Amino acid sequence: MGNTAEAANSLSLFCVTCRLLFAMLAGMLVGIERSSRGRGAGVKTHTLVCVGAALVMLIGQYMNVALGNQGDMARLGAQVISGMGFLGVGTIIVTGRNHVRGLTTAAGLWVCACEGLAIGIGFWKGAAVTLIIIMFTLRVLVRVDLQMHRNANSFDLYIEFNGDNSVRQFMQDISCQNVRIKSLDVTRSRIDENGQAAIIGFEMRRGKDRPNLLEWIRERKYILYLEEL
Repeated sequence: MGNTAEAANSLSLFCVTCRLLFAMLAGMLVGIERSSRGRGAGVKTHTLVCVGAALVMLIGQYMNVALGNQGDMARLGAQVISGMGFLGVGTIIVTGRNHVRGLTTAAGLWVCACEGLAIGIGFWKGAAVTLIIIMFTLRVLVRVDLQMHRNANSFDLYIEFNGDNSVRQFMQDISCQNVRIKSLDVTRSRIDENGQAAIIGFEMRRGKDRPNLLEWIRERKYILYLEEL
């Protein structure tokens, strides 16, 4: 009886409001970070996901109390975690240059749902610590990830050429450099209708040598455009 009374007391209007407002704040913080980077799922999406997940756990707790501890509080939360996969997939896209975007946003939506579940059930400490970790990951570790990407030994380049034979010429010239070609996907150029474009996978012994290689490629007269993927 004591546990039931304590659980019922935690579902007071004040406590429910605090949980939902905390969920809204958590979703807003993650959404603001995503919006600042121009991602499709921004403040509104993350806020709604987090608040909705918190409400689901409140509903589960309410049902458990109303049924005298006979309900399963975890059942609704489990459906939220599995169902978030459908929403997350909608944020992942593959661009025309075979560049995958939206993975971090999809993961952010999923973790926002989990954050909402923790807040909804009243697990304040876990929710607060997780929110700090989420923001640290999105604001600080993203820079580490970017630095590692820049110094990676393997990388892909999108290159536009100004002639039909330029790709062959490039492959001959690049053989003199300290780099290995992993993959080559040739298509029509979007800049020069008579030219070609290619997505080329490179592998170097030292990732720090990449800037020199990029500068060398840009100096080729037949190169119209170069982009790191």
